[in-house]
Amino acid sequence: MTAARAPRTLRYAIGPHQLVRGDCLRVLRRMDADSVDVVVTSPPYNIGLGYRTYSDRMSETQYLDWMMAVARELHRVMRPDGSFFLNIAGSSAQPWIPFELAVRLREIFHLQNHISWIKSVSVNEDTFGHFKPVNSARYLHRNHEHLFHLTRSGTVELNRLDIGVPYKDKSNIARRGHEQDRRCRGDTWFIPYETVQGKAQKFNHPGTFPVQLPRMCIRLHGRPGAVVLDPFMGTGTTLVAAQEEGARAIGIDLDTAYVTVARDRLTQAMK
Repeated sequence: MTAARAPRTLRYAIGPHQLVRGDCLRVLRRMDADSVDVVVTSPPYNIGLGYRTYSDRMSETQYLDWMMAVARELHRVMRPDGSFFLNIAGSSAQPWIPFELAVRLREIFHLQNHISWIKSVSVNEDTFGHFKPVNSARYLHRNHEHLFHLTRSGTVELNRLDIGVPYKDKSNIARRGHEQDRRCRGDTWFIPYETVQGKAQKFNHPGTFPVQLPRMCIRLHGRPGAVVLDPFMGTGTTLVAAQEEGARAIGIDLDTAYVTVARDRLTQAMK
């Protein structure tokens, strides 16, 4: 994140992982090129969320220019066969932000996959998952977010079956010559939030995602012992996912309190 006065950069090592309190652009510019396998991140959406340190209210031009500066550094630090999973969404009143950013990102990345993260879905009369209610007669509830899978070449091979699902019709396995009872999950991922009773259960952060989301990204990229980067780590969910997937994580955030929470969560995950 950016701020008018960026704090001094502080680094913390927890096992093989590194956490950095500082401005992400400053930190990224000091990282080695071609050193990261997977980027999984959810940046500020610029829709006025209540972060502790960062003001989520730039002009659209400022926000897009800033995100492009970050993206160029991510392109530089990623390996040629790396994957960048960008989780982003707009709001009912500001729906164009993710699409405007995606178009700008065409300058430097290939959009290899566009995944829809489904947080709540209704099938006939049944509903599954959770969503944040929209108190307006104009808009539908926003039950999904975008997960853009960006690569430097557009030709990165993935381990699709590692996040695959079993066949419903088991006759397909032998009849179609499949080696195992797994098929590609596709580009809609149903990952509901756990039910929480208040902001404290989300570590007082306004924009968290479930650990399962970055775990699936890391597993899909399919590189053992991967180096995983989250330049907007918040409370450390991507780092916890990296630990659970046997990867090495680097996390960056501007806010001291969020970094402290991330350190505590990662320490607990390693026990």
